[in-house]
Amino acid sequence: MCPEPGYSRTSPAADGAAGVRLLLVRHAKAVRKDRRIDDFDRELSERGRGDAPRTGRWLAESGLVPDFVLCSPSLRTRQTWRLAAAELEDPPPVVHDERLYKTPPAELVSVLAERSPGLRTVGLVGHNPGIRELAIGLCGSGPAELLERVRAGFPTSGAVLIELPGGWESPSPGSGRVIAFWSPAD
Repeated sequence: MCPEPGYSRTSPAADGAAGVRLLLVRHAKAVRKDRRIDDFDRELSERGRGDAPRTGRWLAESGLVPDFVLCSPSLRTRQTWRLAAAELEDPPPVVHDERLYKTPPAELVSVLAERSPGLRTVGLVGHNPGIRELAIGLCGSGPAELLERVRAGFPTSGAVLIELPGGWESPSPGSGRVIAFWSPAD
């Protein structure tokens, strides 16, 4: 689903206050877990290699390219972002931060606060359940259809854009406004 009407990449928050935007992207579909392969080293499946570029095309077509991307260093998240970013005219810089691998929402917020000062729109490429729990915890307003989709789940290769009026330092639960949600099923 495209951003809600009136959305602009550079516009201030809907309520007129300066805010920031968080683009959450879940890694694309990975190969099945296997005892012989460490979870960190699981690569994308064939479906994942097809879906990740579609995520990038959606970001480009919707004008949702972040200023900066924080990415888990796992193989599947790095592959996801590399394939998605290849679809962008001017891909943003990316940092792979080990603290983003299998991380609970509170730690994700801490990493964002540390790495994002001064930036308007930051992408975070990560894993469930942390990324889904973060989206659910932050999204307190927005179009009912988008809120329902956020609460229903966070599919592989899915992306959600959340506007945070208070900035990166300490986003409070429910303070975010969901602006857009996309998945390969769209």
